[in-house]
Amino acid sequence: MSELKPSELERYDRQIRLFGVEGQLKLKNSKVLVVGVGGLGCPALIYLTAAGVGKILFIDSENAELSNLNRQILHWSDDIGTPKVVSAVKKLRALNPEVEVEGIKDYADEELLDSLIAKVDLVIDGLDNWSTRFLVNRICVKHRKPFIHGGIMGLYGQLLVVVPGKTPCLQCIIPKKPQEVRPFPVLGTTPGTIAMLQVTEAVKLLTGYGEPSLGKLIIYDGYSMSFTEVKVSRRSDCPICGTL
Repeated sequence: MSELKPSELERYDRQIRLFGVEGQLKLKNSKVLVVGVGGLGCPALIYLTAAGVGKILFIDSENAELSNLNRQILHWSDDIGTPKVVSAVKKLRALNPEVEVEGIKDYADEELLDSLIAKVDLVIDGLDNWSTRFLVNRICVKHRKPFIHGGIMGLYGQLLVVVPGKTPCLQCIIPKKPQEVRPFPVLGTTPGTIAMLQVTEAVKLLTGYGEPSLGKLIIYDGYSMSFTEVKVSRRSDCPICGTL
């Protein structure tokens, strides 16, 4: 396990006061994959990088568009037309040169996801479609890798932490793929709120500090500013994780 440099001890001082140098070293030696560099993925990437996760991989096939800019905060006006992964890499490296970031401009198909998920410690859902979410969930279960799901629409969001073999997977609680809505309405702060929760859970799982949000679906309602906790259980007949 590598040691922390003096610059890292200073950079991460406030969180080291929470979980110690040992916890920070766990972050430094961790690898995280973020699938999607949009409304959820952008703030998640910023805070993973700021926290000092050692290597962060992210995948997205699209270029930044003007209509992205109300919520995809790694992409600025000058980035319109630029691949999202290129825009993200530039900003993240400037934010924290201590972290290794790698952006992959490609479609998140099964072959690529399988190869990436196999070599990371944890996966964060930055997606905007259920087909790929279900695919990521299935591959995470296959490789026994924690998967932190986030979903948003309008002023509504949800969070589910999946630890294969221990908690329900995404398809346990949502057996059938929901209907896709495109383009869907969204206030930019909604994915920001959910992404912060995703990164909080990621840091807890990677460091062992705190109590991860296991066995519950967290529902955020920004319209009324409320959070609801729904207890969820594994299904023995789930086609994805029922045999674990």
